[in-house]
Amino acid sequence: MPEKEINEDRINFRVGTFGGAVPMLFFVFWAIFISVQGAPDTKGLIVGALIGLVLGMFLVKDEWEKYCEKIFEGMSQDVGVVAIVAWFFAGTFAQILQEGGLVKGLVWIASSMGVEGSAFVIVTFLLAALFSTAVGTGYGTVVAFTTLMYPAGIIMGAHPIVLLAGILSGAAFGDNLAPVSDTTIVSAVTQETDVPGVVRSRFKYCIIAAIPAMILLFIFGTASGKMGISAAKATEYMSNSAEPIGLLFLIPFALVIYLAMSGNHLIISLTWGILTASVMGVTTGLIKIQDLLFINGEEGVVTGAIVDGVMGYVPMAVLILLIVAAGYIMQCGGTMESMKKWLASKIQNKVSRAELSMWLLIAGLNVFITINTAAEIAAAPFVKEVGEDFHIHPYRRANLLDATTSALGYIFPWSGAVLLAYSTLQNVAGQYDFVNVIPTTKLWPYVFHGWFLVLVMFGAVITGFGRRYIGPNGEPVKEIPEAKENSMGMEI
Repeated sequence: MPEKEINEDRINFRVGTFGGAVPMLFFVFWAIFISVQGAPDTKGLIVGALIGLVLGMFLVKDEWEKYCEKIFEGMSQDVGVVAIVAWFFAGTFAQILQEGGLVKGLVWIASSMGVEGSAFVIVTFLLAALFSTAVGTGYGTVVAFTTLMYPAGIIMGAHPIVLLAGILSGAAFGDNLAPVSDTTIVSAVTQETDVPGVVRSRFKYCIIAAIPAMILLFIFGTASGKMGISAAKATEYMSNSAEPIGLLFLIPFALVIYLAMSGNHLIISLTWGILTASVMGVTTGLIKIQDLLFINGEEGVVTGAIVDGVMGYVPMAVLILLIVAAGYIMQCGGTMESMKKWLASKIQNKVSRAELSMWLLIAGLNVFITINTAAEIAAAPFVKEVGEDFHIHPYRRANLLDATTSALGYIFPWSGAVLLAYSTLQNVAGQYDFVNVIPTTKLWPYVFHGWFLVLVMFGAVITGFGRRYIGPNGEPVKEIPEAKENSMGMEI
């Protein structure tokens, strides 16, 4: 960002650059506190985000009007708005598939093939990874699979916590690898390189993390004790809920994957999926038109799967806008710039330390900025500057940026993806009496793919695994070209 632009955007706080972090820090501590108290309610989180923004206002040295303007600027950033629109479309699509009986079809095929417990968790992880890689939205995957696969998995004896963590793991896998993922595109664009090359170069990291993740999902994936539901209740639900005709709705599901993989925009892909599922449901008699959309003049309400699909995520949409605003205040308050300068001073012209500083900054920002794309955008300029000074290839820089961000964005109890899973689970619990809402604080240890991906990238930084430099013609090379050896390092 040019110096003039920084000065115009800068907010001055009475406590220095730390003041810029106060809104986000308060939100993080508030989210942890109410989660520990057993009440990680979305409405409560919204209140916490609002209080954090108000606290920041009392610490501002500038005019309060300027601070308020920056809040609205933050809310209007594409990163938050795009996520919200994607949730509305994905939520509507998933709700229509559920209305048509896809969950019943999944229960039928799983019981027929003997896929239960840990095996069901593994299948869910793989399907979620495939879906998120195809459509490019990890958040949309969380919505769809929590709505559709989660209740089926509970009936089939999967461990509730591990099953939901498996969905988050699959979403993280695709968010990192998908060519059309916002995190993939941001990582490539900010490092000024091509998306196909970035995707090819990061495949090895994804697989190395996925293998041990699947092993642990299998080990812990079967419900035991008080987890899940009793065998008698499961048998009762299977006899009442297993209907093979529901598998017809795999057609619109597959259509969305095909369209997304063919390069169509996510919204276009989901729109065709919604239309196809609606037409199929009505023509087969599995869905009534009033089940999709019904204007009830007597009671003064509009109901149906389409309404539920959108309205179920309105509170989450409000929360995300507030979180993105708090992240923008961190940027305008100079907090991020201070973090970057401190890390740069520790590099001492060593490539391994340069990469470690990148990894630490990316990880640190993901702790506070709970929307992974926003954290990625904040870290990108530092990663680019340091990487170029040490001639680290853009593919390598983009991989460090995206993998770490995609992983941590699905782990922390206060992260956007986990809160979205919690919000979606609340909706699901209202439709199935055997589904219980899981506190976000219980999920984080079991998001195995996320943890392993973080460790893989940390190991790659420490050992140099996969490190590539910029060759004479811009190509990735293993060794630093002789002509560039004397220009390594950066000025602080």
